[in-house]
Amino acid sequence: MNLSVFPQVKLCHCPTPLEQLERLSKILGGPEIWIKRDDCTGLSTGGNKTRKLEFLVGDALEKGADTLVTQGAVQSNHARQTAAAAAKFGLKCHILLERRIPDTNDAYEITGNVFLDKLHGATVEFRESGLDMNAEGEAVSRKLSEVGSKPYFIPGGGSNTVGALGYVNCALELISQFKAKSIQFDYLVHATGSTGTQAGLVSGLEGLNSELPVMGISVRQNREKQIDAVWKLVRKTAEKLKIREISRGKILVDDRYIGKGYAIPTDGTIEAITLLAQTEGILLDPVYSGKGMAGLIDMVRNGDFSQGEKILFLHTGGSAALFAYEQELIEYS
Repeated sequence: MNLSVFPQVKLCHCPTPLEQLERLSKILGGPEIWIKRDDCTGLSTGGNKTRKLEFLVGDALEKGADTLVTQGAVQSNHARQTAAAAAKFGLKCHILLERRIPDTNDAYEITGNVFLDKLHGATVEFRESGLDMNAEGEAVSRKLSEVGSKPYFIPGGGSNTVGALGYVNCALELISQFKAKSIQFDYLVHATGSTGTQAGLVSGLEGLNSELPVMGISVRQNREKQIDAVWKLVRKTAEKLKIREISRGKILVDDRYIGKGYAIPTDGTIEAITLLAQTEGILLDPVYSGKGMAGLIDMVRNGDFSQGEKILFLHTGGSAALFAYEQELIEYS
């Protein structure tokens, strides 16, 4: 796979660390758990969107854009990193935030990622829940074009074939790190939402002839819907890369840890955040990596992974959102 044929800018502090979670592994008493620290990608507190934005911003600049437009939930990590990427390259940024979660306090729309969106210079609009947010973003882009701007619309999560290239690139990085450390993993586990991270990893690993299974812990929709969504993007990404077709059976999703819905932490999520903070000094987030790690911890406790196996958890970042969930975390501790 030759990613050099695609426009790309430099944003990521790569390669990100690959670390063993010795204390967590000992406490859980199961497999050997490692973590890929994509919370350390460097752009505005880090996170997985940095990798996607390297290709998305590269494409935007090649097309002559002067404004990035995107959308997400109120505490969107993607929105925050898009605003930061725009600032770095001298672009304007306009963000649409969907009020997906009912009964939030006033601070929820001010603190955390929303504060950072504005600090990076983005303009922000809120939308009520239930709208087609990509359609809303495209409509805003058309209006900006009518007044002389050159907008580039990025779908939610940066999850299209361009953004997925970021995690094809991550697959290349992982295989290089595995070889350097002479280590083999039995599973890669991560939180899956807008599909771009999982689609990129599956496509990249398949293109490298790796047999490493990628297990996505769904944060918002049931298993079959998430598999279909990931597979749809995998097929398009494989076509873009000109690699062989990838079967639906390669898409692994567990939907047992969604709880009451997207961005609503479960007890397991809060436990996972607290446990990682107090045993490994690592901050997870309440929307994605916290639910992903909650799933991994529960699977270890249920015996889904065996002693002697090596499990790699991909940390997708997002700790800035912790400040919007302060009360829930305080009540747990």
